[in-house]
Amino acid sequence: MAGKREMKREDLKARLIEAARNRIAENGLASLRARDVTQDAGCALGGLYTAFSDLDDLVLHVNSETLGLLEHDLVTALAGEPDPGRQLRILAHGYMNFALGNRNLWASLFDHKLPEGVEAPKWHLDKHMFLIQFIARPLAVLNPDMAQEDLHIRALTLFSAVHGIISISLEARFVGLPRGRLESELDDFVGLLAAGATAARQ
Repeated sequence: MAGKREMKREDLKARLIEAARNRIAENGLASLRARDVTQDAGCALGGLYTAFSDLDDLVLHVNSETLGLLEHDLVTALAGEPDPGRQLRILAHGYMNFALGNRNLWASLFDHKLPEGVEAPKWHLDKHMFLIQFIARPLAVLNPDMAQEDLHIRALTLFSAVHGIISISLEARFVGLPRGRLESELDDFVGLLAAGATAARQ
């Protein structure tokens, strides 16, 4: 009996995640409402609080699924590429393409804020770390003498720079890059960084 109840709860969770993901993808995080999500999922409003602690908890699960999709895309793009400089370019392009193709879901990763005093659970924070690990691996090849802590910081710096370039450009800020130049400028930026790391070894 308990097994059947758990199966129903997992089915409800899956339907709510799908409904919330579709709402965010179509209209953005700011428009997400619990009543709309439960209506789409075919359950009562109270059903959301049976499966999740609150709407923020549901958004965390949607964002984690989005990170899983991004990870899959980057793993696929990196497959078979041995050159570390090229790997960094592929990661930057893959991240840009994911942002372009999933604007609202991608934005939700950074726009979602938990209430003051509430920290994101470790399982969700851990989902973000693959991005930094992907960047740190080719950086380690280009900088074999760099300490692990420094590699981690450098990977965070590179991610922040690439994310900032993409984010400002997609938001059409006055300092953002024109859409037609974003890809080539991003490629040149990452290429310069990889070339600088290689030169430093020689």
